Amino acid sequence: MFKEILARAAKDYGTPLSDEQLAQFTRYYELLVEWNEHVNLTAITDPEGVAVKHVIDSISACAAAPFSDGTTVLDIGTGAGFPGLPLKLFVPAIRLTLMDSLNKRIRFLQAVTDALHLNGVTCVHARAEEVARDQAYREQFDIVCARAVARLPVLAEYAMPFVRLGGHFLALKGKAFAEEAAEAKHAVKVLGGRGIDIREVHLPGLSDKRAVLCIEKAMPTPKPYPRKAGTPAKSPIL
Repeated sequence: MFKEILARAAKDYGTPLSDEQLAQFTRYYELLVEWNEHVNLTAITDPEGVAVKHVIDSISACAAAPFSDGTTVLDIGTGAGFPGLPLKLFVPAIRLTLMDSLNKRIRFLQAVTDALHLNGVTCVHARAEEVARDQAYREQFDIVCARAVARLPVLAEYAMPFVRLGGHFLALKGKAFAEEAAEAKHAVKVLGGRGIDIREVHLPGLSDKRAVLCIEKAMPTPKPYPRKAGTPAKSPIL
């Protein structure tokens, strides 16, 4: 059932999936539902909801930045693996790092990675605010993406330190995307971003508005950022 729903949704969105991809996404869905019974991964578990609101929504990021062979992608606060894992299944040649602060979620992501025999995927149990000071991670990624983590001024402080010069930060946002983009203009500039490109997303069968906010890294992020855990949320750059 999930396989057929996803196949139709992907076709309607203009991103048809191969039989192999549909099989991988179906196994991912099965593991998501199974693990969600004892690990809090997502409130959305129905086939239609996962297919459209999770998988197709995640894939929508591909239109905002160049995902290609060897592109290094970091998904911060990945939770159940969105948008990172759908992006990996859609563009297998990317090199993906999934980062989350809860080890239970990391164990789930590792289980999915193993079950699908995915190469080029690293699962990291860490807080973005702390790892961003590690030179092995700071300004090392072509693309950093995040979905449903925090409002954009806060999220930009978590994400921008990881983006290499000339790379992109992609924030997948819901109906308040325009408000968040306006709110984050100063923060983006402070953190080294060139500006905010808004790419609206219309998911099949849904009337709600969504967008991918794309920020190109033009300057190095100043060393004080990100600030220690908790500070960005309490005192965002405005």
